Amino acid sequence: MQELKKEAIPLVVAFTPNYFVPAATCLYSILEHSDPSTSFRVMCLLTEELPDNMKLAIEQLDRRRLQIRYINLEGRLRDIYVDERYTVAASYRLLLPDLLPEYDKVLYVDCDVVVRNDIADLYRKTDVAGYYLAAVFEASLDSQLDYLNKLGVKPGHYINSGFLLMNLQKLRMDGMVGKLLHAAKIPHLQFPDQDVLNQLCAGKILGLPPYYNSIRTCYLPHYKHIFLRYYTEVEWQAVQQHGTIHYTGGKPWNTFTVQFAVWWHYYERLPKDIKSKWKRNKRLYCLYKIYNTAVGKYSLDSIRQLVRRFKYGIS
Repeated sequence: MQELKKEAIPLVVAFTPNYFVPAATCLYSILEHSDPSTSFRVMCLLTEELPDNMKLAIEQLDRRRLQIRYINLEGRLRDIYVDERYTVAASYRLLLPDLLPEYDKVLYVDCDVVVRNDIADLYRKTDVAGYYLAAVFEASLDSQLDYLNKLGVKPGHYINSGFLLMNLQKLRMDGMVGKLLHAAKIPHLQFPDQDVLNQLCAGKILGLPPYYNSIRTCYLPHYKHIFLRYYTEVEWQAVQQHGTIHYTGGKPWNTFTVQFAVWWHYYERLPKDIKSKWKRNKRLYCLYKIYNTAVGKYSLDSIRQLVRRFKYGIS
């Protein structure tokens, strides 16, 4: 058995009980793509107390490499604006500098993510001195430009907050928690926590390669020309080959979406006790099994290409 490296990587996830299995799938993918000698100290930010049977189940992922701590933040953000499309859990990351005073920096990962890179290596090697965050800048779509202008953020300089390396020490020193929470009270922000991080941290964000947080538009061919305004062909190929998939649109456990089969691939490898805590969508799981065959993949990809051709005028 390989000896664990001494320093456990601090990792934060936030989820509601109905996101328990996606959260476990995300954690499994992180373990799968990190060195076996790496361990993680996982802080689970909760909207309500997680049942004991779920806690015991998620610890089965790897008791040797995962040290899990649960932090119940129910009622902590009562006066913050929360868009009806999201839960308050998404805004918990704004509290981290004060919530985790024992850490100078942490990784934060959304639970609708499948990680396909070694994020522990990124944590160890990335110098965030002088920055509040390290994150991936989105390739801004034309339809987003008016909104970005209202936020005061330049195109190509707007981050997706689903994957962050946070410099908690600097955020604390500059009193950013209070500023972020105050800004997040403004109603009608499209992505409340994400928008205020972009507004208040502008100029102090270190850009990461796009394969560390590849949102759905990074995989759709009709958006490639926009991606190439901000990144290179080499980076596009890196996203396709090993990009960490962030399911920002439809969720693969709910619908046939971009990189649908990848999520189910990792779900299948979860311990049975974890999977038993969730009512699987039988229709989508059956579709995944069909897609996992050569004939099924060819047929479904052909249908998808046909739909794209009619919808976007591309092949």
